[in-house]
Amino acid sequence: MWQSHQHSRSFQTACVLHSYILTPPQVNSILKANEYSFKVPEFDGKNVSSVMGFESNQLPANAPIEDRRSAATCLQTRGMLLGVFDGHAGCACAQALSERLFYYIAVSLLPHDTLCELEAAVENGRALSPILQWHKHPNDYFSREAQMLYFRSLRTYWQELIDLNSPGEIPDTREALLSAFKRLDSDISLEAQVGDPSAFLHYWVLRVAFSGATACVAHIDGSDLYIANAGDARAVLGVQEEDGSFTAHTLSNDHNAQNEDEVSRIRGEHPPSEKKTVIRQDRLLGLLMPFRAFGDVKFKWSIELQKRVLESGPDQLHENEHTKFIPPSYHTPPYLTAEPEITHHKLRPQDRFLVIGSDGLWETLHRQEVVRIVGEYVTGVHQRQPLKVGGYRVTLGEMQGLLEERKAHLSSAFEDQNVATHLMRHAVGNNEFGTVDHERLSKMLSLPEELARMYRDDITIIVTHLNPHVIGAQSRDVPS
Repeated sequence: MWQSHQHSRSFQTACVLHSYILTPPQVNSILKANEYSFKVPEFDGKNVSSVMGFESNQLPANAPIEDRRSAATCLQTRGMLLGVFDGHAGCACAQALSERLFYYIAVSLLPHDTLCELEAAVENGRALSPILQWHKHPNDYFSREAQMLYFRSLRTYWQELIDLNSPGEIPDTREALLSAFKRLDSDISLEAQVGDPSAFLHYWVLRVAFSGATACVAHIDGSDLYIANAGDARAVLGVQEEDGSFTAHTLSNDHNAQNEDEVSRIRGEHPPSEKKTVIRQDRLLGLLMPFRAFGDVKFKWSIELQKRVLESGPDQLHENEHTKFIPPSYHTPPYLTAEPEITHHKLRPQDRFLVIGSDGLWETLHRQEVVRIVGEYVTGVHQRQPLKVGGYRVTLGEMQGLLEERKAHLSSAFEDQNVATHLMRHAVGNNEFGTVDHERLSKMLSLPEELARMYRDDITIIVTHLNPHVIGAQSRDVPS
């Protein structure tokens, strides 16, 4: 259930040939269905935020899509939050994160006095001052039925923060992010154990806990950029060099078997007798690809607790085979954590944009290619790469065709009004020469649902545009 298909970079085309060719307007309709953009308002004609705005998009491979995205401005403190959540074993956990995690982060960042004001307002039945301003696509929904349950858990958290913190204490951003991730995962686990009198909610909290999701979140405040990452989504900064070209600066580490530090961490947390079983075939217990995630209580709870919760759960849960399945060699849980790895970066004027993407993006495009595509779109300047033909034998006629194709591609490169859509077009339609092949793009987008997941994953992208003038002024204002 947790195993996803390995995605080949050189997609086989045998099955694809059974699909039909979509027209360019049909391709555009599919690619643009979930695109969203937000521009930070200007004050007195000048944008005083280090963020100018962002553009995002999603392309499903799973039905329904298991990725989620969120973006919000912190109203009681400063800064903007942007996040990508990649679900597995269903979309329930990613959906819960998209609604809840930013509230946990925002509350963690609030000073003691503001927390006390929040609690007093609830206590006295007064309206609460909003904590977040959400920037949402119409498809980015909130589950109305769960709002009171979510609010009770959040209130309990801020009550504990009031007791733990001292008046006048200013929260540390790194600690706030760490605390928010860990507390929400703990609440997801606790809500599933306690259950709910409502049959619908009881089933929902169990679905959230037994599915899972990775999270990659950015908090941008002035020249301070923090990335909190748990799993294999990725945050990459586009840095403009003096010659105008762009280079990729990665701000997160993938938590999977390719990360030797993660492998050592997990092996170090379990007895030597489990060294050969805790990671098998590059997966946690031979099953899960990301080594950090929310939910996934099958990798966190004891076998006894799993059985007790499932036995008292609603009937629908018993029809779901994967919830009853205990992972092999399951001796010393927990095997999985939602604790994020946090990176801090001091923004510079040459840092032009931030790309946060689920692993579906990075499996199809190298990070340097991602940054080049976005950089060219943003500046309107194309860095002419040497024409690459790999190991192919190319006749002069074919070379002429490739050059003409490149020329045509350059003239149509800016048909997308949204840079995330433009990047997605490349991620799905790029050929071996690094240009968008319409026929390939059409075939990939017309694959039936049962085949699409074999060729690619859900793709979610948020591109945040940074304001070099504001960042430069802020860096000059900071005393050395």
